Amino acid sequence: MIYETNSAGETYELGRRIGRHAQPGQIYTVTGDLGTGKTVLTQGIAAGLGIAEPVSSPTFTILQVYESGRLPLYHFDVYRIGDVEEMDEIGYEDCFYGRGVCLIEWAELISDILPQDCIHITIEKEISRGFDYRQIAMDAPGDYFLPET
Repeated sequence: MIYETNSAGETYELGRRIGRHAQPGQIYTVTGDLGTGKTVLTQGIAAGLGIAEPVSSPTFTILQVYESGRLPLYHFDVYRIGDVEEMDEIGYEDCFYGRGVCLIEWAELISDILPQDCIHITIEKEISRGFDYRQIAMDAPGDYFLPET
């Protein structure tokens, strides 16, 4: 599935749509260069889950947990992870196989421990189409469906 957005607001709304339809145990990986809108998409997903508190990138903590929505959101940013074994230290399995939704930025750094049924989201800029243009590709298991509303 390919989505195109032309503003941070549209990227946020796509995230909110994803969050509204997210199910317990789903794992979303989000990749893209710095400044492509990973955090904006994540903020939208959190809003769609009903999380009202501010959501920011957990770059220096690896994991931020938000539990105020209809499902917990486990937001990982593994950009600074030195070794995949660090994930064991923070108890990633409780998040991956728990009752919440996981969102993992820079997931390619921990690909060895990711379950096969992750929903992969890639965000790309294309400056020739406008400064705020984003192409957002979702690669999901065959049974994944994102309704239009």
